[in-house]
Amino acid sequence: MMLDASRVEAALANGEFIPFFQPVVAIRTGELVGFEVLARWNDPIHGMICPSEFIPAAESNGWISELTAQLLRQAFDAMKALPHPLQLAFNIAAMQLHDRALPKLISGLASEAGFPLQCVCLELTESALVWDTEVARKVARELKEAGCELALDDFGTGYSSLSSLQSLPFDVLKVDRSFIGSMTTSKESRKIVAAVVGLGQSLGITTVAEGIETQEQDEMLLWLGCDRGQGWLYGRPVPAADLLGVVAAKRERKPLRHAVEGMQHRHSLSEYDLLPATRLAQLRAVYDGAPVGLAFLDREMRYVTLNRRLAEMNGPPMEAHLGRTVKEMIPGMYPIVGAFIQRALAGEPVLAEVEKPASEPNGGRTILLSYEPARDEAGEVVGVSVSLVDMTALRVAEKSRNEVEEHFRHLLDLNPQIPWILDAEGHALDVSHKWEAATGRQWGSWKGFGWLDSLHPDDVEHTKQVLFECLKSGKPMDVRYRVKPEGGEWTWMHARGWPRCDADGKILYWYGILENEDTD
Repeated sequence: MMLDASRVEAALANGEFIPFFQPVVAIRTGELVGFEVLARWNDPIHGMICPSEFIPAAESNGWISELTAQLLRQAFDAMKALPHPLQLAFNIAAMQLHDRALPKLISGLASEAGFPLQCVCLELTESALVWDTEVARKVARELKEAGCELALDDFGTGYSSLSSLQSLPFDVLKVDRSFIGSMTTSKESRKIVAAVVGLGQSLGITTVAEGIETQEQDEMLLWLGCDRGQGWLYGRPVPAADLLGVVAAKRERKPLRHAVEGMQHRHSLSEYDLLPATRLAQLRAVYDGAPVGLAFLDREMRYVTLNRRLAEMNGPPMEAHLGRTVKEMIPGMYPIVGAFIQRALAGEPVLAEVEKPASEPNGGRTILLSYEPARDEAGEVVGVSVSLVDMTALRVAEKSRNEVEEHFRHLLDLNPQIPWILDAEGHALDVSHKWEAATGRQWGSWKGFGWLDSLHPDDVEHTKQVLFECLKSGKPMDVRYRVKPEGGEWTWMHARGWPRCDADGKILYWYGILENEDTD
């Protein structure tokens, strides 16, 4: 489309350049926080013309300032129809940032419309910062002092000057759409987005991702901690007449569909408004204070981080582990754990209990190992989260308990009578192995109330009556019933038992003996 001066002058005079408004939302909540104002040319012949067709000419031919003024005036007036003002972001060309009259122009138009300058965000491209930076700083500071926010647009696609971020008072850092569009398929793009978001968090700057079109992109940005987003996923640019409908539309976060496993339980990095350094210090304190060994391994099985407890379990100091592989640090254990770690790197959580070889530091101990795959925002395994628990004391205690139980079992079996134990409800908890010989029943069938099945049918009801009366009253048990060994005759047995109570008189257990009356 050819743009001659007379045609442009007529378009400006006729008000053919109009603002369109693209929603900007808080990624964490889905709440509408404002709009980016985009220029459109409503040409009576060619229809609606996008800015890429005329903005370059406006910048090079010197009518960008007049165009900006028209858009500002119309956008501020459009906000009067809303219940409350929302933030408006405007793109400012490089040459405009060096126009000393720009702060006065914006302040005057906002004041005329009654629009608060605190809700104005001016987006500057990186190329705008390489002209006369001293003038740019002065203009930027004047805009900042007037109350406007400043955004660095298309970050990462131009000069990416960190010194500009340090020297100019930026409030917003925008992640370019080229990275957002490929972040779900390109690891490099994801890393760039993560780096830009992390940079913004470190500097205390709001991060905004543009060009978001899919829910998967939205969820990745949520996981990375990006603050705001704009794109067709949240709404296409609309004219001023449609603003009320956009503002009134119900907005909320959609359920996470493409999240990696467990992501729905995570919080975004910016959720509690903590700087990364503060969050890192807190996590480090938790990490070091944990009573278990913790570490993170990269895909080459190198220690990226670990706590002191794990270093103590392995032997060498913490600093000796960093950057070294598991095979290098615990060569005696590697033949045991290497396969487990490989399984975790393949995406399988692993839980195993192993005996540490005597040749290793702290050898001979029992260790419970947990290897959990660590995934990035796209679900790709990037390492392994390790936790180690020393189970030696527990296993020693279990062994001692088992030995005591075995001693007790031998004592029961050597007793000429048949000792038994019931709980407070009358369920059989233990009995001498002699019960098996006396009844001919399979071992274990006596558990609970199963022992009643071994009684003579005529004796069951009476025995149950005595049992439950004693359970209720707490009086000692005394009952006779018949049992029959395999291939034998019915034999009269005499059962006696006494309750064991706590300090409040509550029955805990019943202990008793069973005697064969035919041998008395």
